[in-house]
Amino acid sequence: MNTDAADGSAPDTDRSRLYPRVTSFRFRRGTLTPGQQRNWETLWPRLGRDLRTGPDRADEPPLEAAEWFGRQAPLIVEVGSGTGISTAAMAEAEPDADVVAVEVYQPGLAQLVGLVDRAGLTNVRMVRGDATVVLSELIGPDTLTGVRVFFPDPWPKSRHHKRRFLQSGTIELIADRLKPGGVLHIATDHADYALWIAELLATQRPDRPHVVPLTFDSPILLDRPTTKFEGRAQEEGREVNEFVYVKPHPKPTRTEIREDDA
Repeated sequence: MNTDAADGSAPDTDRSRLYPRVTSFRFRRGTLTPGQQRNWETLWPRLGRDLRTGPDRADEPPLEAAEWFGRQAPLIVEVGSGTGISTAAMAEAEPDADVVAVEVYQPGLAQLVGLVDRAGLTNVRMVRGDATVVLSELIGPDTLTGVRVFFPDPWPKSRHHKRRFLQSGTIELIADRLKPGGVLHIATDHADYALWIAELLATQRPDRPHVVPLTFDSPILLDRPTTKFEGRAQEEGREVNEFVYVKPHPKPTRTEIREDDA
């Protein structure tokens, strides 16, 4: 199907749907400890949200962040929060920002629920489901101050690269959802995935939503705690590559320039 407009320009549409990520997505289930089960039953209804699943599901309603958190604050989405160690530590160090952690693995979310409860954190909420759905359906354009993608699944086999979360379409989708000046922070310890990410970032379309290397102070915290997973990678000699990019502010139009000079 030809997706270009009649004049040859690209239509203003959600590009993530033009670059679909093939997944075998399903909720990953695991055994919860008795304490995690209690936390899940008592705290998840307030702190978490489950996405609908199934082939006939309807689109998700938009995320009302101010209502969910009870305040207006810079909003950060963390894709693939794992067990939540970094999520909780960075949220505690950044109390003026609100964080939505997205994960599919229930025991990981249950552990994060416990961390949030024990630390008394009020600026963390969680979504259980596919991050692509979160970004395309729950989050509107020019909404986010930051997006974090720490150690995404590298899908190392060549035939599985199409399953990687970071594709040209998702980079563009993230850029669209970031506010001008909003930051995309990626970290990976997989060398091939790092090359893949670098290539995606280097070949973005400048006429579409995109990100550029950050050259000024970041509006979000960039210091990550070293988790056991990352420590193991370092012990095994795997270098951690980080990418910190920002959505550029739009260039002023000629009319705006003339008005400023008036």
